[in-house]
Amino acid sequence: MKRAMVLAALCICLISAPRGFSQDLPAVYQALSSFFYPDQYAGLTTFRSLLIPMGGLAEGMGQAYTAGCRDSSYFESNPAASSLLAQTELSVYHNNWIADTKIEGAVYTIRFKNFGLGIYGKWLYLDFPQYNEYGDATGNGYYSEAVAGINVSYNLFAGYNFTGLALGATIKGAYRVVPSTIDEYVGNSAAAIMGDFGTMLRFNFLKFYSSRSKNCSLGLAIKNLGPPVLDDPLPTVASCGLSYSPVRPLSLSFDVSKPVNLVNPDQSEGWIWAVGVEGNLTDFFRLYGGFLLKGGNPRLSIGTSFDVDLIRLSVNYTLDLTTQLTPFNRISVEASFSLGDLGRADLAKKVDNLYVTGLDAYARGDMAAAAAAWTEALKIDPRFDPARESLNALKGMQDLLNSINELQTLH
Repeated sequence: MKRAMVLAALCICLISAPRGFSQDLPAVYQALSSFFYPDQYAGLTTFRSLLIPMGGLAEGMGQAYTAGCRDSSYFESNPAASSLLAQTELSVYHNNWIADTKIEGAVYTIRFKNFGLGIYGKWLYLDFPQYNEYGDATGNGYYSEAVAGINVSYNLFAGYNFTGLALGATIKGAYRVVPSTIDEYVGNSAAAIMGDFGTMLRFNFLKFYSSRSKNCSLGLAIKNLGPPVLDDPLPTVASCGLSYSPVRPLSLSFDVSKPVNLVNPDQSEGWIWAVGVEGNLTDFFRLYGGFLLKGGNPRLSIGTSFDVDLIRLSVNYTLDLTTQLTPFNRISVEASFSLGDLGRADLAKKVDNLYVTGLDAYARGDMAAAAAAWTEALKIDPRFDPARESLNALKGMQDLLNSINELQTLH
């Protein structure tokens, strides 16, 4: 507990520090890192850009997003989520990472009933100038890593009471370009292929508010599973997550992950822990934050997003031991465009209205009208359990009445 209190105090000091305080950052970082221990196997994998988030809600919640995926940033967390998203989305990202390293990204995701589909691209680049023996600039180049992927998922057994078991996979290709200034004799430019696989389950648990959406979800995912590149393993990571919303405007997420070195499992990095929180202050404005502990480098993220018509704008700031307190360092920006839901909300509203119409007819004693309304609701949505249960109850009551009539006729 004392360690956690000291850590929180140091984080608060870092965030609220004045400009002159930056001169003392090495001492503060040293004090912060003394509470944790560096991982002796860190940095042994290749294509490390696969571990750097593009931005959005996933980064803002400290990457505790394996179970809580609700927007297009699911691509880097759990491939099963595309079959559960409410909206078709097109999102673009920009992330100012450390030093002069930047990341650009784009995601498009769409859902057809219980089938989800998505594509994405991501590009990390770093300016790499060339100097001669006298220190004069003689050339310029970029170190870059580009990743592209396609995602498919399906929500099995989806209904009203049981929302289904979502399964998904993402196949990704990556290519690394090392400038000739450092790669003339080394030959480190390379390509890679890999896959992500995941599952999600949503349900109600200790829910204290009324809503059709479930307030709890579990997620499992394994990411960057593929063959080694130039004898170096990819950054394969297995993750397990829990998301819980105890009250309507608040969501909590917890993730635990384990990196796996597929070339030498004994040299796998240690466990990664993440926690995130999201608060919906209004229908169009929300705040979120997260904390991620990976080896000896704790990471704190804070962010906000707001909606303007059909556009959601998100901004995140991330602070860890590689960060300097400069205005534009470790800032990520996302612009997400909502492209509709292919009419799912209107159909759900129509089914709800038919169900209520059937209840009203039942209350008036008009069993035929009630049965007709509930049957029509099931034609639109065959998995609308309340209408099916009402029809079964109505049929059972009618069978009972018929049996009573038969008994009275015999006597």
